[in-house]
Amino acid sequence: MDSVPLTGAQKTALRGRGQRLPDGVLAGRGGVTPALVAELDRQLAGHELVKLRFTGGQDRHERAALCAAIAASARAQCVGAVGHTALFWRPGPGGSKLLSA
Repeated sequence: MDSVPLTGAQKTALRGRGQRLPDGVLAGRGGVTPALVAELDRQLAGHELVKLRFTGGQDRHERAALCAAIAASARAQCVGAVGHTALFWRPGPGGSKLLSA
């Protein structure tokens, strides 16, 4: 990703906001599909912060690899992953509204 890396405090703030979010995208057994990336891209464009839930029964190592692949494909950052849930962030074209608030 070509944006500036987030600080630990910024990631913590985003994870705090993400706790109250509903699951925006579901990732099944198909892994990183074009449809998954397109939906995540659409959600990130509108909300900056999206919660993704893994529903395909992947183990923790598979989920970690999927998070990295999804982040690269969607040009986003994974700001946190716990269990079957991951949180992705990408600033809007004018910068992040979430981090400036």
